[in-house]
Amino acid sequence: MNRSIQSDSIDTHQLSNAILDNMVTAILLLDEQLFIRHANPAAEQLFSQSAKRIVDHPLTQLIQHASLDLALLTQPLQSGQSITDSDVTFVVDGRPLMLEVTVSPISWNRETLLLVEMRKIDQQRRLSQELNQHAQQQAAKLLVRGLAHEIKNPLGGLRGAAQLLGKMLPDPSLNEYTQIIIEQADRLRMLVDRLLGPQKPGKKSEENLHQILEKVRQLVELEAGPALTIERDYDPSLPTFLMDPAQVEQAMLNIVSNAAQILSKQERARITIRTRTVHQANIHGKRYKLAARVEINDNGPGIPSELQDTLFYPMVSGREGGTGLGLSISQNLIDQHQGKIDVESWPGNTTFTIYFPI
Repeated sequence: MNRSIQSDSIDTHQLSNAILDNMVTAILLLDEQLFIRHANPAAEQLFSQSAKRIVDHPLTQLIQHASLDLALLTQPLQSGQSITDSDVTFVVDGRPLMLEVTVSPISWNRETLLLVEMRKIDQQRRLSQELNQHAQQQAAKLLVRGLAHEIKNPLGGLRGAAQLLGKMLPDPSLNEYTQIIIEQADRLRMLVDRLLGPQKPGKKSEENLHQILEKVRQLVELEAGPALTIERDYDPSLPTFLMDPAQVEQAMLNIVSNAAQILSKQERARITIRTRTVHQANIHGKRYKLAARVEINDNGPGIPSELQDTLFYPMVSGREGGTGLGLSISQNLIDQHQGKIDVESWPGNTTFTIYFPI
């Protein structure tokens, strides 16, 4: 009897608020126009904003960029069913948040609202995704290399046959056609060689990474001209380390020149090259006490979301007229230094981050 009296005396509104405010999951309540009606303390912490600053404002004003169409968040209002996306990126104040997002319809005071639950994807899950993506990229490379080797064999026979045929033709004017066969066979062979990329690690020596980056900067600036500004933010404490300078220069040049080409038609085009020393870096599941980090950032249109997972695959390009080999070759060269490349991109901001263990 006493339990019944106590239950009846509970203020359900206060209880609901207490539950929301004490949840470790970030919670937003949205209306059908995606205006924020409530934010719990976990959401304030996630977005680094107080509830007073974001309540009664649209979610689109809080989030600079989202990897999914925010209009999809209203689907539960029509279907009455919850939706979940386990891999969502929201960019807030220039920093990406990797989240698992669940949206559910709830009724409150004769109004249907959207309950948005957001959970950060923890470091272990991010590491698992990174390893899985790296394994897929390596599998794709092995497939392409196998195909490339199979293509090279008949190309050699085709070229040799064309040369023999050219010597046996009675009319010298017909050699024009055999020469076309030879030239096209050579062009295909060059493409195949680029697909295969460097097969063996080069000779390594103690080198200064900043000297290599300066060469890259000068080469790109000469090609791009005054329309492009390249800013430098170097860490003077970065030590020299073992590397093949030619391979590292090629890897960096591919990334920086690719950014410059994408920015070629943009006003106020800017690339920033930043270096830092990183302690306890995790690279492909292995922890290193010390690593060099290079960030190559541009203010271009961003990489389409559908390309980001396959960006380093051979023959995949987000640029009109691109071969799709530059980034694949860069990754191969950095892999030979036991390093890795990460990319984060949204409109107005693309950052390639390269790690080299020291």
